[in-house]
Amino acid sequence: MARTVIGVNAPNAVKRYSASLWLDVSQKAYWGQKFFGKGDTSQMPIQIITDLESDAGEEVKYDLLMEMRMEPIVGDDVLEGKEEAMRFYTDSVYIDQLRCGMNTGGRMTRKRTLHDLRQKAKLSQGNWWARFMDELCFIYISGARGVNENFILKDRFTNISAINPLSPPDAEHHFFGKAATAFDNLAPTDTMSLSAIDRMITRAQTQGGGATDIPVLQPTRWNGGDENYVLVMHPWQEQALRNESGDNTWLSWNKALTTAVGNKSPIFSNSLGMYRNVVLHSHRNVIRFNNAGATQKVSAARALFMGSQAGVIAFGSPGTGNRIQWYEDMDDRGNQVVITSGSIFGVKKATFSINGKKQDMGVFALDTAAAEPVAA
Repeated sequence: MARTVIGVNAPNAVKRYSASLWLDVSQKAYWGQKFFGKGDTSQMPIQIITDLESDAGEEVKYDLLMEMRMEPIVGDDVLEGKEEAMRFYTDSVYIDQLRCGMNTGGRMTRKRTLHDLRQKAKLSQGNWWARFMDELCFIYISGARGVNENFILKDRFTNISAINPLSPPDAEHHFFGKAATAFDNLAPTDTMSLSAIDRMITRAQTQGGGATDIPVLQPTRWNGGDENYVLVMHPWQEQALRNESGDNTWLSWNKALTTAVGNKSPIFSNSLGMYRNVVLHSHRNVIRFNNAGATQKVSAARALFMGSQAGVIAFGSPGTGNRIQWYEDMDDRGNQVVITSGSIFGVKKATFSINGKKQDMGVFALDTAAAEPVAA
């Protein structure tokens, strides 16, 4: 039976694989599965900005509208001329082109069909894009690259194309384990604890708003469900928390998760449990350090306590409508098929300069001592 062969760089193949590769990546990526929300009304930790998906440009600006703080006008006192001006603060995210590719090799081309090569490339590059986007999200929201050995991005990484800089946590949004008050005085005993989580919950409930000029850490909400915060910690921090939890057992946390009204939210999927309305997660890509403490030798990790709009991601799709583009070329006089994928996008933590002071929007950083557990 005759078989239809779709040639290299055929428009229908390019369109099909461009669309399916993004779908594949969004399902595999940890952040894409759980924490992305589309549009400026999203109440998820990462807001997808779509302004440049149909328009030209390389920069997207987004605004923070501060709360009103005027006193009420009483009775028949005149309001005219006393109205409060709207107070906007602006941040921006830049996008740039990023690509990866693979050469299928002459021998592979002779032994496999082009359809098979495309499937292999889709699987391999889909995994690469999922890893890469997750790394960028952890790095940018944490404000540091850290020393994680498994990253694609090398430890010298500071930004993408020197455009979107990394922004370390500001003082009002930075916490430390147990007795520590700074990164430089973390001791090996200042590990993850419920008391540290309690401090962040209390701060989230009371900080900001009104005349303080500090943004309120708004909780997440998915599809009209419950309001929650999210804490993503490293597995070593998770182990320390399990060891010290005492009367607050993991069983009670999972019971709270099971009975939550909004537990169909992606934020709840594969979580560790819920403590005081904070959904707990653990992931190996949480940023780690090896230079904490007075000796600069304490191993540490930076957990992320997130509400809505902790960060933003913007895509550009020049004329294709797809967030990832698929390309095919022939090299070596037609002997080798080279398959490349690329995307134009940018990631950034949401930060605003309010009255000259740069502040985070939707995330607390929690630095604790975190070393690989050893056998008792």
